[in-house]
Amino acid sequence: MVTRRPIALAAGIALLIEAMGVVAVHAVLTEVLGNQRMSLAGLDPDAMIAGTWAMGGVLGAFLALCGVLLLVLCFRDRSPGRTVRILLISCAITHGVLGALAVGLVGWAAFAFMMAMLGLLVASLVLYAPEAVAPGSAGEAAA
Repeated sequence: MVTRRPIALAAGIALLIEAMGVVAVHAVLTEVLGNQRMSLAGLDPDAMIAGTWAMGGVLGAFLALCGVLLLVLCFRDRSPGRTVRILLISCAITHGVLGALAVGLVGWAAFAFMMAMLGLLVASLVLYAPEAVAPGSAGEAAA
């Protein structure tokens, strides 16, 4: 199919850019936490700083991994394996949940961005769906 490669390419590049943005936002949050040195409900400020760095790194690495997988998917132009599909589905679910939270916390522009990313991920997953096996064929007996 002609349209699936550009969609996977756009989704992969957008996820890589988003990964860098997530890490940058978490770096700013850790700077703010470090400058305030305030306790939140008795939590140690250093623990909050470490947790924010860890969350930024993990989320950034997850988004970057999904972006790289989409780029590989684009260049190979064949259906992904089960593990890659599970990772991309979990990335799509993450974008859906974060989009629902972003509309109340950040605004409609962030919601629109998250839904655009969700659309690119779902389109990539649907366009690269595994080929269906015809009934009565040799592939059905092997499955």
